[in-house]
Amino acid sequence: MTSTQPLSFPRQSARTQRFTLGAPRAFTVSPDGSRVVFLRSASGTDRSGLLWVLDLEGHGPPQERPAADPRELLGGSAEELSAEERARRERSREGSAGIVAYAVDRAVELAAFTLSGRLFTAELRAGTARELPTPGPVLDPRPSPDGRLVAYVAGGALRVTGAEGDGDRALAEPEDEHTAYGLAEFIAAEEMGRSRGFWWSPDSDRLLVARADERDVRRWWIPDPANPDREPSKVAYPAAGTPNADVRLFFVALDGNRTEVTWDRGRYPYLARVHWSSAGPPLLLVQSRDQRTQLYLAVDPESGTTRTVHVDEDDAWLELFSGVPAWAPESSYEQGFGGGRLVRIADEGGARVLAVGDRVLTGAQLHLRAVVDISESDVLVSASAGADSAEPETGEVHVYRVNELGVERVSDGPGVHAAVRGGGVTVLASSRTDVSGALVQVLRDGKQIAVVASHAEQPVLRARPTLTEAGARRIPCAVLLPAGHRESDGPLPVLMDPYGGPHGQRVLAAHNPYLTSQWFADQGFAVVVADGRGTPGRSPGWEKAVVGDFTPTLDDQVEALRSLAGSFPLDLGRVAIRGWSYGGYLAAMAVLRRPDVFHAAVAGAPVTDWRLYDTHYTERYLGDPDAQSAAYAANSLVTDAGLTSAEGPARPLMIVHGLADDNVVMAHTLRLSSALLAAGRAHEVLPLTGVTHMTPQEQIAENLLLLQVDFLKRSLGLG
Repeated sequence: MTSTQPLSFPRQSARTQRFTLGAPRAFTVSPDGSRVVFLRSASGTDRSGLLWVLDLEGHGPPQERPAADPRELLGGSAEELSAEERARRERSREGSAGIVAYAVDRAVELAAFTLSGRLFTAELRAGTARELPTPGPVLDPRPSPDGRLVAYVAGGALRVTGAEGDGDRALAEPEDEHTAYGLAEFIAAEEMGRSRGFWWSPDSDRLLVARADERDVRRWWIPDPANPDREPSKVAYPAAGTPNADVRLFFVALDGNRTEVTWDRGRYPYLARVHWSSAGPPLLLVQSRDQRTQLYLAVDPESGTTRTVHVDEDDAWLELFSGVPAWAPESSYEQGFGGGRLVRIADEGGARVLAVGDRVLTGAQLHLRAVVDISESDVLVSASAGADSAEPETGEVHVYRVNELGVERVSDGPGVHAAVRGGGVTVLASSRTDVSGALVQVLRDGKQIAVVASHAEQPVLRARPTLTEAGARRIPCAVLLPAGHRESDGPLPVLMDPYGGPHGQRVLAAHNPYLTSQWFADQGFAVVVADGRGTPGRSPGWEKAVVGDFTPTLDDQVEALRSLAGSFPLDLGRVAIRGWSYGGYLAAMAVLRRPDVFHAAVAGAPVTDWRLYDTHYTERYLGDPDAQSAAYAANSLVTDAGLTSAEGPARPLMIVHGLADDNVVMAHTLRLSSALLAAGRAHEVLPLTGVTHMTPQEQIAENLLLLQVDFLKRSLGLG
């Protein structure tokens, strides 16, 4: 007998992967503006992504059609992922299945992708797809710009095959088990936002290929305690202060001949960005290990020599951004960008600005986040309100056109907007606080010509965030109260629900980011989401206030809580906090160091000893652990000597951690639990068998929410 009862929110959220399934994503616009390519699953509960084409030209209105369906291509068989593919998806936080990524040629006529480690291509005009015979498992296939070839990685080798499936061969093969060609090393993929390891030349005659040698990287072992008969997984993990992978870069011709790219890798070991387009020579962005200096290097493809185009320096650190560095087209230079055509985002004069050549084109009214597209007449960017903005625009992100004549906003209305552009067509995805999901419009010359349908499910509840600012620092906040709450109901127990640290903005002018927070509110809490110092999206000074010291992130949670109590029904005698990853660290720190404010905490996958976290992230904020041992001890929750700080009284703490987590490893929780036990502090540990830093498993994701609510109510003495 089939139940007609609607799903609970926890089960619905888990089944829909937080309402992301069925939503269109990963858009590409053809350069002639005739079609848009994207991924989308068939429904809001279907994990298998299909490749779609939206035809914009022809008779009648624009029409969608599937270009590749995994079920047909695999003949209905289940997917089998290699360990390398699972690792790539973990780095990108990809929890869906089917076609999860694709790459296209310059004309956007040929797409390449993998299924079960096999290589497939799709003819986007014809709408046909087929498998190409290759040794596998295949990783990251990418067509050449002219569409004649497809390069990919298999077994650590960079290989190439004809688009018709002919002439498969290796161009660069690993010398031993420690090396690999064409893949982003752990640090690049996890922390730098560089997921690629090879780049085609605009002429399709050679490639730039990264070689990563991990022989000096420390090996960690991640066991599966629930299955003691299985060998632990061995991972190369560069913890703070230990060696990174040695990364080199080579020009590799189609006959296998190679030329190494030379730069001072001793001083600048981090290969952060690679750009190669017809607008100029190959362009590299390389960073020093302390991330306070970076070079923009132009490369000679014949000799591999480099010349410095620009140097950035910062006393704290230099942030990395999507879409830059890049070259502006030559005509942009001729129209007056001046002093060269390098496009970059920089922190200058206390603002995060767009610079083209030697000209800064934006000011402190905007806070630049990414470059979306560069044309002959403008640069399309993503930005939020800067320090000099007339309005705070709390949580909003907009799309702007920028050139030497000024700045024009492309997106319309409060919300979070993102865009992709090509061939005079812009795909604009817009989220608002009052509507679930995003509206995806296709615009030509600023006018809507199509809407890309979403099959995402509608949540069984509606989030009702109030966006505001709190305290003297004007901390961006969202406050959520139970549905139907009345002022006469009196003050509510409080649940702080932050991420609260670098690279994690939680206060956004959109609906779906608050669904879980609203569910907690509907269990009887006033939920507060606060983005204090260290979080992105406001100003360079705001982000860099945590250099050498993470404690301002906790101070700002306290300030936001106390300030908001004057305007919202917050019971400061019953305050809990929950978080995951950095938010888990923040939650555990809250009850250990500020038990006068916080009365219970749920800490998910927390970093507890910063010596155990990776190089690029940790050293950016705390420096070298040998030189800055005091900073590491002060910011960690536990050291070899035990708890670093534990004020009284002891507060209830639940620690949740996936045993298979290779990002924040389980050792963090085990060390904290051991130190708490030694100090005589009661606590609860919830180990998640087979779970990584993500929790995509439906039953686990659902029950985690239910167990947290039960723990928080027990801890705060709620009925």
